[in-house]
Amino acid sequence: MTLKIDLDPDTATAPYEQLRSQISGQARSGALPVGFRLPTVRALAEELGLAANTVAKAYRALEADGVIETRGRNGTFVASAGDAADRRAAAAAQEYAEHARRLGLSQAQALSSVQDAVRAAYGR
Repeated sequence: MTLKIDLDPDTATAPYEQLRSQISGQARSGALPVGFRLPTVRALAEELGLAANTVAKAYRALEADGVIETRGRNGTFVASAGDAADRRAAAAAQEYAEHARRLGLSQAQALSSVQDAVRAAYGR
């Protein structure tokens, strides 16, 4: 099993975000199983022709999202991304719903705002 990253230099999406998104997607789909050891920041940067800081930024974002975990000198591994992502999304949705209710929005208004935000985030 190997990590497959395909960066598009012609897109407006920053390289670190392309890297973050692809690793996250592969972890969530199971293409990268829980426990899969990722390359070091330096090795992946060299392989992809990126600055080490770019890869480090992607790894930090992935760790903050619960997709990967760093085990000190032992390396960086895929965590149980699906569970962590689902829990974080559910917590964010709950927080939003409570905040929208406190603001006095109707359920329809709150849902409309979410739909607009999701469309904007996913580019649709």
